[in-house]
Amino acid sequence: MKVHHSLAAAVLASALILPTAAPAFAAPDHTSQAPGIQKQDTLRWVAPQDLKIGTAVAGGGHHETQPYPAPFPNDKEYLQHLAAEFSSVSPENQLKWEFVHPERNTYRFAEMDAIVRFAQENKQVVRGHTLFWHSQNPAWLEEGDFSKDELRAILKEHIQTVVGRYAGQIQQWDVPNEIFNGDGTLRTTDNIWIRELGPEIIADAFRWAHEADPKAKLFFNDYGVEGINAKSNAYLELIPRLQAQGVPVDGFAIQGHLSTRYGFPGDLQANLQRFDDLGLETAITEIDVRMDVAAGTKPTDAQLAKQASYYQRALDACISVDECNSFTIWGFTDKYSWVPVFFSGEGEATVMWNDFTRKPAYYALQDSLEQASPGRGNR
Repeated sequence: MKVHHSLAAAVLASALILPTAAPAFAAPDHTSQAPGIQKQDTLRWVAPQDLKIGTAVAGGGHHETQPYPAPFPNDKEYLQHLAAEFSSVSPENQLKWEFVHPERNTYRFAEMDAIVRFAQENKQVVRGHTLFWHSQNPAWLEEGDFSKDELRAILKEHIQTVVGRYAGQIQQWDVPNEIFNGDGTLRTTDNIWIRELGPEIIADAFRWAHEADPKAKLFFNDYGVEGINAKSNAYLELIPRLQAQGVPVDGFAIQGHLSTRYGFPGDLQANLQRFDDLGLETAITEIDVRMDVAAGTKPTDAQLAKQASYYQRALDACISVDECNSFTIWGFTDKYSWVPVFFSGEGEATVMWNDFTRKPAYYALQDSLEQASPGRGNR
């Protein structure tokens, strides 16, 4: 891994020319190895060659209201662990509509450009998240007075502009994100695309993404589908119908936002296998395991052991399914986790403490990866 001191020139040179320019973005200055990190003692090193171990790159969203600079690219120690530990990276918020397309004629690509360049420098793949969602959309879109034809054109232009910009550089895309309710019915109220354009727009989104980058793998992505239930059954019914129509659906992704308040989804492996049996790739894309932790206290040893067990059992389920080829934790340090911002009384959901020291959950993942493929990692 080589040291990269500035991406500013590359970002500017590759910027999309638009009527309104987004603010300039300071690129990361990182080193390939953090003090005390031994390459052979990292998750990516011990992972099987055919399994990418990933994390979300902290930035945008809730981070913009917190009392710290954007973690990427400002926290040098964070960047060092990001480079050393993971073979895959996902933008946490930097490709969501409100961030990357804040005005109708403005795209904000500088941050994502920097993430892609960082990944290339550190021999990582990139997952794109997300193209079609009911949440974190800009006001100009949600409150605009658009005809159906205009709205359809807006979605097509967004997908093909964003996917096309990173063609050949992003391995997997979450295309529609969270399109079903818990009872297995489509989100027809709060998802602007399905509400205004009908369920047929789902197939169009896949087709447009495929046209923009035929080599990228295209996924459905959702939460609450870890087990066999009404929601995961809805995907199991929808995907073969789309496949029969020639829609380029390549994969099904389970987010994996878990809580120790609830039991572990013991049918996770069986559920992944159902989608594998359809000929799909599968992935766990956003796993974290939150715990009940009162303000000013730390989790108990028993809580940490339970958390570690949840992480390990999820990874073991993925490893046991042939085409589950990507396992991504949604942030790796509690310092920047989204959980305490959105779940009152819960937190400590990642595999590292605020100071980047490792929790039992980290070692549990490391142990499963070593058992799966000793000595053959993503080096």
